[in-house]
Amino acid sequence: MTELRDPIHSSPEDVRVTDDEHTSSSQARLVRAGLRSLWREDAALAAMLDDDVDYQRDTLALIASASVAHPSVLAAGAAALANVTAEGYPGARYHSGTQQFDAVETLAVARAKLLFGSQYANVQPHSCSSANLAVLAALVPSQGTLLGLDLDSGGHLTHGSSASVTGEHYRAVHYGLDRAGRIDFGQVAELAQAHRPQVLIAGGSAYPRTLDFERFRAIADSVGAYLLADISHIAGLVVAGEHPSPIDLAHVTTTSTYKQLGGPRGGLILIGKEASAPGPSGRGTLAGAMQRAVFPRVQGTPNPSSIAAKARAFDLAAQPDFARTVKLIRQDAHALATALAQLGYPLVTGGTDTHMVLIDLSEHQLTGVAAERALESCGILVNRNRIPADTKPPLVTSGLRLGTNIAAQRGMGPEAMAKCAQLIDAVLSTTVADSDNGYLVDARTASAVSTEVKHLCARYPLYEESDR
Repeated sequence: MTELRDPIHSSPEDVRVTDDEHTSSSQARLVRAGLRSLWREDAALAAMLDDDVDYQRDTLALIASASVAHPSVLAAGAAALANVTAEGYPGARYHSGTQQFDAVETLAVARAKLLFGSQYANVQPHSCSSANLAVLAALVPSQGTLLGLDLDSGGHLTHGSSASVTGEHYRAVHYGLDRAGRIDFGQVAELAQAHRPQVLIAGGSAYPRTLDFERFRAIADSVGAYLLADISHIAGLVVAGEHPSPIDLAHVTTTSTYKQLGGPRGGLILIGKEASAPGPSGRGTLAGAMQRAVFPRVQGTPNPSSIAAKARAFDLAAQPDFARTVKLIRQDAHALATALAQLGYPLVTGGTDTHMVLIDLSEHQLTGVAAERALESCGILVNRNRIPADTKPPLVTSGLRLGTNIAAQRGMGPEAMAKCAQLIDAVLSTTVADSDNGYLVDARTASAVSTEVKHLCARYPLYEESDR
């Protein structure tokens, strides 16, 4: 007998389900019927999906913006709950027939609050970008000012980039890094005093060092700004205690649920001790402002099955195994950064405090896109990334971003990271730049590295065979 327990609402004896009942449940029968139908009626698509499972199994994914969802998270995301249309919130829907979804969303909210130690959570955003848009819509008036990290310094598109709607509808001012590659807090303070932003954003997508939320809050308070902490890339580190938490320091915190939490595609808005503080212009509460910002202001219907998958992921992230994996994520990143530096690769900021490692290729013969594609051809996945003062366009770049989330989920430790660094170097040091940012990989090296990658992945399987 397998015991299923909700740690918030149930005692251990409350819910007991046998393995036979698992496989004969309504949801299980529906999934099996769906798989049979898919293979019978659309074998081409079914084969593509199967091929990607095999590809993920045999590929060394060092992608900083990704983690792997547990099979139970994937199962929840495939629930028939997706058929429910339900604008609004539990107990205040604009549609009928939402009783089960109300219970699922209420559970997801409770688990998110418990996991992050927050007083408020909104689980409806479809991504962290959606969450950021909702927060800015609530806190910044049209053509108001926001202050965030420059994109080339590690910021994010939704922090006021000219390529984003946030750069069009708001007056965006950006701070950067000092000579050591760290956030220049002197510049942050000067820009805040000069421009008086409504929102100061702390966080980014390519900054590998610890974020000092206390300093950010002090600067925000000095100009009467709201502090928004975007922890999309470091949410797992935060909940596991491997990075300081912004929950009670920032006015509002946003994150994605898939980059480091092992959840489905989606976003999350959190508020700590200031949830009941007055909202913008003194109307209502800050939590109430976030509720209205997500629906009806920015989004319509939520994705019910995704919210079910979030609830499952939050429960898994609250378990001791998750904390152990996150600790390994940091250890692996430090080991990978150290090994790459010893092999002669300059690192942005000189190293890492998180899961992320940024390689500076500006003095290398390869561009970021050529290096990315050369590594991909050998079964190693990283992504091109702009670096501070980059002279190359975003589709080309002068850097590579690597992350250790999935490697740690596989169980790879620091010794394996040293091997990964050697494989990366073997490819990059024998690849010749071609015209138009192309590349020519040494055939013998490519064959040897591809074989090593498959052996390494087989030694540290992505999913246990019992899960497949």
